[in-house]
Amino acid sequence: MQVLITFPGQGTQRPGMLRDLPGDPAVVSVLAEAEEVLQVPVAEMDTPERLQSTVWTQLCLLTSGVAMARCLAAHDARADAVAGLSIGAYAAAVTAGVLSFADALRLVRLRGELMAQAYPGGYGMTAILGLDCTRLAPLVAQVCSPQRPVYLANFNAPTQTVIAGSEAAMTEVSALALAAGAQAAKPVAIHVPSHCPLLNGAAQALQRAMQGVVLTRPAARYFSASKARELRDPGQIADDLALNMATPVRWHETMLLAHANGARLVVEAPPGDVLTRLAQPVFTDGVTLACDRARLDSIVAIVKRHAAN
Repeated sequence: MQVLITFPGQGTQRPGMLRDLPGDPAVVSVLAEAEEVLQVPVAEMDTPERLQSTVWTQLCLLTSGVAMARCLAAHDARADAVAGLSIGAYAAAVTAGVLSFADALRLVRLRGELMAQAYPGGYGMTAILGLDCTRLAPLVAQVCSPQRPVYLANFNAPTQTVIAGSEAAMTEVSALALAAGAQAAKPVAIHVPSHCPLLNGAAQALQRAMQGVVLTRPAARYFSASKARELRDPGQIADDLALNMATPVRWHETMLLAHANGARLVVEAPPGDVLTRLAQPVFTDGVTLACDRARLDSIVAIVKRHAAN
């Protein structure tokens, strides 16, 4: 049974998320490398104040994902495949051996800076629950304008779509969606309009910076959540990483792809269990597991047992 590790995106972060990781030598090593590259003590990375920053939120999510994946690998609980939502793609690429952790830290810091500089305020993302995309799309098109931009951004599940844009436009779309039968409209803890054309310029700047970074072919299967397909070529993965901030997330399609390619155990790196809940309807014949605050020995035992089958 193939093992897929998934890595969450922004909105799942919480203060103390790095402190809650297992006290394992592999985790300690990853945290030490993060301290060395970023020149900030780990204890100061995931404070409530730091996590108000897009830059530090992304750096903490990257570090948490890589630390958990390396911890599992150190206990012979390795992934056959990886997939990451938004910033999670960087942890996926490191885990697959495509990109060094040090390079990923530098790129993600630049990524966060570019995103924050492009939209320092008045923009963000909102999750619309209980309304399918065919009914939501016309409402977004009705509101979107150059003065009040809003776009479909994350296709997380058949009835869970995230929109991105100006706060005023998202508020209007949310009201229309609720009137059309949506169950809820919930602002996401993301202060930039990710996964839409508003970040094209920032994505292109990161793509240029990526040209100086060495990437190698993945040692595990790398499923792109932007393209909903497997990528093997390092150049294609480089573009996938650089441009994903301005590209819609096709998470549900990516989970269907992973299932069709044999994945049956889905292990979500911390923090949170958002991706586990999204995976459950797809992997009804498998097992979905969130690592966050779970016992390491239990996680390892489950991964080893299913990997052997």
